[in-house]
Amino acid sequence: MAAEQELTSTQYIGHHLTNRTVSLADGPFWTLNIDTVLTAAMLGVIGFGFLWWVVRGATAGVPNKRQAFVELLFDFVDGQVKGIFHGDRSLVSPLALTVFVWVLLMNAMDFIPVDLAALFTEHVLHQHVWKPVPTSDVNTTFALALSVWGLMLFYNVKVKGIGGWTHELFCTPFGSNILLMPLNFLFNLVEYISKPLSHALRLYGNIYAGEIIFMLLWMWAATGLVGSLFGGVLALGWAIFHILIVGLQAYIFMMLTIVYMSMAHESH
Repeated sequence: MAAEQELTSTQYIGHHLTNRTVSLADGPFWTLNIDTVLTAAMLGVIGFGFLWWVVRGATAGVPNKRQAFVELLFDFVDGQVKGIFHGDRSLVSPLALTVFVWVLLMNAMDFIPVDLAALFTEHVLHQHVWKPVPTSDVNTTFALALSVWGLMLFYNVKVKGIGGWTHELFCTPFGSNILLMPLNFLFNLVEYISKPLSHALRLYGNIYAGEIIFMLLWMWAATGLVGSLFGGVLALGWAIFHILIVGLQAYIFMMLTIVYMSMAHESH
């Protein structure tokens, strides 16, 4: 990273965790994290463009390696949906596939060394601040979680009807006794609020924390011979473990999406 003066540890971490922002209007609410939006959009185009390209050239004969990989991916996601969602999967399976692939690609940006990303953005994009991991931005994870939450509300009403959904809100889990209706509604309200919160913050917290640990180990490795030895070994171990985290968090986000959609289609 090019810098006019040496950064402290706090400044170094803060620099790499700062988003490139664009103000759309007066006030912080109308600030757009342009690096998050552009990186996420680019990964979406690359990931789903690749899937479209492979599927477009698919044959009924012996598949090539690309087609076999995509078919395995489709079968894996559809198998997860089939085990949880017991209805028409024409919406839920593509939704689950979209969530899994997109989140996995955004998480995988964490494998790029932060200083390498900084050099690229400075010399190629001519930007001094560019955060390359979209899912380490809480705005991304909340946007994804709220999109799933909105679909869940929509299908609750579509499948159960406004009357059936209202009955579910006020009459579960403790029955239809009029004295228990406020308590039922309170329980359901907490559940509906907690779903997008847990959905978004679980993904954000794991990826954000992983990014900080990478930077701390990298700084330790630059402190001398002992730091280089132990920092390098720990960084390698954490990188291997982080491969599991990147895939696991994408899988968990997908599974929660399937569960929420399944709950929206089922009545008590």
